[in-house]
Amino acid sequence: MKRLVINLDRSPDRLAHMTAEFVRIGIAFERVAGVDARECLDLVLQPQHAIHAIRPLSGSEIACLHSHRACWMIIAQDDAPYGAVFEDDMVFSSKAGALLGDSSWVPADADVVKLETFFSRTVIQRKRIAAGHGFSMVRLRKGHPGAGGYLLSRQTARDFLEATAKVNIAVDDLIFDPIISADKTVYQLVPALCAQDQFVDDRLPSLLDEERDAARSASGLLPRQRKPTVVRIRREAGRTMRWIADFCRFRRQMVVPLDPIEATD
Repeated sequence: MKRLVINLDRSPDRLAHMTAEFVRIGIAFERVAGVDARECLDLVLQPQHAIHAIRPLSGSEIACLHSHRACWMIIAQDDAPYGAVFEDDMVFSSKAGALLGDSSWVPADADVVKLETFFSRTVIQRKRIAAGHGFSMVRLRKGHPGAGGYLLSRQTARDFLEATAKVNIAVDDLIFDPIISADKTVYQLVPALCAQDQFVDDRLPSLLDEERDAARSASGLLPRQRKPTVVRIRREAGRTMRWIADFCRFRRQMVVPLDPIEATD
């Protein structure tokens, strides 16, 4: 199984970070040169499908999509049934090398396995499948942001390449939005194998955040104002009803934890 790391040419510090992380977990990786929005200013001129976003994607978001597509191309042409994709600001569990060395623990029906946690609440299926080394997998039933670390099958890589040939969409929406990826079997690894450094040591800020925030402001999508009381009551009532529905369907809400970074034994 290939372990691919997306890295911009202008970010040698992030490459050094990922090199140190992979040395720490005792496994090798391949660098994939990321598409740089600063070098490709015409990215924002590409046609964008209105169905998939309520605002145009920023140049950095489109560059991110193309960077992931470069990884999907490698996985689609590889002999291995699965490949792993990582962005260059990830921090790994001390046990990551044990799982990333092969894909024998991945369920046969898995199209995608999310390895990362974004520390946001999501919904999972209660049934668990053991993955070894203290990890398990659960079906992901709600969006879980972030595309910093995931596995995908060779066939799914081909499908994603076809789906994005003429359609621009944020990478994590394509993969982890259950409406858009309704035909895919998506698992979440619990606890997560990795997380962005900004959530752990806060040394590597997200390169997308600044331009994404600027794009939101320019499109009028400013931070939300406080909702009137009646609206908040209705929202909470709806949340309660969704919780009951999830419980009846053997689902549960959770914030996916991160497996310890340092070895505990």
